[in-house]
Amino acid sequence: MNQNLILIADDDSDVRDMLTVTLEEAGYQVLAAKDGTTAARIMTRAKPVGLITDVRMPDMNGMELCRLARNNPELRDMAILMVSGNSHTYDVDAGLSAGADGYLSKPLSPRHLVAELQSLISRRYVGAAS
Repeated sequence: MNQNLILIADDDSDVRDMLTVTLEEAGYQVLAAKDGTTAARIMTRAKPVGLITDVRMPDMNGMELCRLARNNPELRDMAILMVSGNSHTYDVDAGLSAGADGYLSKPLSPRHLVAELQSLISRRYVGAAS
Protein backbone atom coordinates (compact mmCIF):
# COMPACT_ATOMS: atom_id res chain seq x y z
CA MET A 1 0.00 0.00 0.00
CA ASN A 2 1.08 3.51 -0.74
CA GLN A 3 1.47 4.93 2.80
CA ASN A 4 0.73 8.52 1.76
CA LEU A 5 -1.99 8.05 -0.88
CA ILE A 6 -5.68 8.69 -0.27
CA LEU A 7 -8.46 7.97 -2.76
CA ILE A 8 -11.59 10.12 -2.74
CA ALA A 9 -14.79 8.76 -4.32
CA ASP A 10 -17.57 11.35 -4.55
CA ASP A 11 -19.84 12.39 -7.40
CA ASP A 12 -19.94 16.02 -6.19
CA SER A 13 -17.02 17.92 -7.74
CA ASP A 14 -17.12 20.61 -5.03
CA VAL A 15 -16.74 17.97 -2.30
CA ARG A 16 -13.93 16.23 -4.24
CA ASP A 17 -12.12 19.55 -4.64
CA MET A 18 -12.52 20.49 -0.96
CA LEU A 19 -11.33 17.09 0.19
CA THR A 20 -8.38 17.15 -2.21
CA VAL A 21 -7.19 20.55 -0.97
CA THR A 22 -7.72 19.58 2.68
CA LEU A 23 -5.79 16.33 2.36
CA GLU A 24 -2.97 17.80 0.27
CA GLU A 25 -2.53 20.53 2.90
CA ALA A 26 -2.26 17.72 5.49
CA GLY A 27 0.57 16.16 3.46
CA TYR A 28 -1.26 13.42 1.56
CA GLN A 29 -1.16 12.59 -2.12
CA VAL A 30 -4.69 12.39 -3.46
CA LEU A 31 -6.45 10.61 -6.30
CA ALA A 32 -10.13 11.32 -6.95
CA ALA A 33 -12.96 9.53 -8.71
CA LYS A 34 -16.45 10.76 -9.57
CA ASP A 35 -18.10 7.35 -9.19
CA GLY A 36 -17.64 4.00 -7.52
CA THR A 37 -16.68 2.09 -10.65
CA THR A 38 -13.79 4.46 -11.40
CA ALA A 39 -12.76 4.40 -7.74
CA ALA A 40 -12.71 0.59 -7.78
CA ARG A 41 -10.32 0.57 -10.75
CA ILE A 42 -8.07 3.20 -9.14
CA MET A 43 -7.89 1.56 -5.71
CA THR A 44 -7.11 -1.85 -7.20
CA ARG A 45 -4.23 -0.39 -9.19
CA ALA A 46 -2.89 2.30 -6.82
CA LYS A 47 -3.52 0.57 -3.46
CA PRO A 48 -4.04 3.70 -1.34
CA VAL A 49 -3.67 3.65 2.43
CA GLY A 50 -7.09 5.27 2.78
CA LEU A 51 -10.40 5.67 0.98
CA ILE A 52 -12.92 8.41 1.60
CA THR A 53 -16.17 7.49 -0.11
CA ASP A 54 -19.58 9.03 -0.44
CA VAL A 55 -22.48 6.65 0.06
CA ARG A 56 -24.59 7.68 -2.93
CA MET A 57 -22.81 7.69 -6.28
CA PRO A 58 -23.66 6.62 -9.81
CA ASP A 59 -22.78 3.10 -10.95
CA MET A 60 -21.31 1.54 -7.80
CA ASN A 61 -22.29 3.16 -4.49
CA GLY A 62 -20.07 3.58 -1.44
CA MET A 63 -21.45 0.50 0.30
CA GLU A 64 -20.57 -1.69 -2.69
CA LEU A 65 -17.14 -0.07 -2.93
CA CYS A 66 -16.48 -0.86 0.76
CA ARG A 67 -17.46 -4.49 0.31
CA LEU A 68 -15.27 -4.79 -2.78
CA ALA A 69 -12.27 -3.40 -0.88
CA ARG A 70 -12.81 -5.65 2.14
CA ASN A 71 -13.03 -8.72 -0.09
CA ASN A 72 -9.72 -7.92 -1.81
CA PRO A 73 -6.74 -9.29 0.19
CA GLU A 74 -4.49 -6.51 -1.15
CA LEU A 75 -6.87 -3.80 0.10
CA ARG A 76 -8.30 -5.23 3.32
CA ASP A 77 -5.98 -3.10 5.52
CA MET A 78 -6.96 0.13 3.75
CA ALA A 79 -8.70 2.59 6.09
CA ILE A 80 -12.18 3.44 4.81
CA LEU A 81 -14.03 6.57 5.86
CA MET A 82 -17.58 6.89 4.59
CA VAL A 83 -19.11 10.34 4.24
CA SER A 84 -22.76 11.12 3.62
CA GLY A 85 -25.51 13.63 4.03
CA ASN A 86 -27.45 10.84 5.75
CA SER A 87 -26.68 10.70 9.44
CA HIS A 88 -29.45 8.50 10.81
CA THR A 89 -28.29 5.67 13.03
CA TYR A 90 -29.34 3.03 10.49
CA ASP A 91 -27.27 4.80 7.77
CA VAL A 92 -24.18 4.78 9.98
CA ASP A 93 -24.79 1.14 10.94
CA ALA A 94 -25.17 0.17 7.28
CA GLY A 95 -21.88 1.88 6.39
CA LEU A 96 -20.00 0.20 9.20
CA SER A 97 -21.58 -3.16 8.35
CA ALA A 98 -20.42 -2.73 4.74
CA GLY A 99 -16.84 -2.46 5.98
CA ALA A 100 -16.23 1.22 6.65
CA ASP A 101 -14.00 2.02 9.62
CA GLY A 102 -15.66 5.36 10.24
CA TYR A 103 -18.61 7.45 9.11
CA LEU A 104 -18.85 11.24 8.99
CA SER A 105 -21.88 13.35 8.10
CA LYS A 106 -21.77 16.19 5.60
CA PRO A 107 -21.10 19.05 5.80
CA LEU A 108 -17.58 18.07 6.80
CA SER A 109 -15.18 19.88 9.08
CA PRO A 110 -11.77 19.72 7.34
CA ARG A 111 -9.91 19.48 10.66
CA HIS A 112 -12.17 16.72 11.98
CA LEU A 113 -11.94 14.82 8.69
CA VAL A 114 -8.13 14.78 8.72
CA ALA A 115 -8.00 13.80 12.40
CA GLU A 116 -10.49 10.97 11.85
CA LEU A 117 -8.68 9.71 8.76
CA GLN A 118 -5.29 9.74 10.51
CA SER A 119 -6.79 7.87 13.47
CA LEU A 120 -8.33 5.22 11.20
CA ILE A 121 -5.09 4.74 9.29
CA SER A 122 -3.15 4.35 12.54
CA ARG A 123 -5.63 1.81 13.93
CA ARG A 124 -5.68 -0.19 10.69
CA TYR A 125 -1.89 -0.45 10.56
CA VAL A 126 -1.43 -1.15 14.25
CA GLY A 127 -4.01 -3.91 13.91
CA ALA A 128 -2.41 -5.28 10.73
CA ALA A 129 1.04 -5.35 12.34
CA SER A 130 -0.17 -7.30 15.38
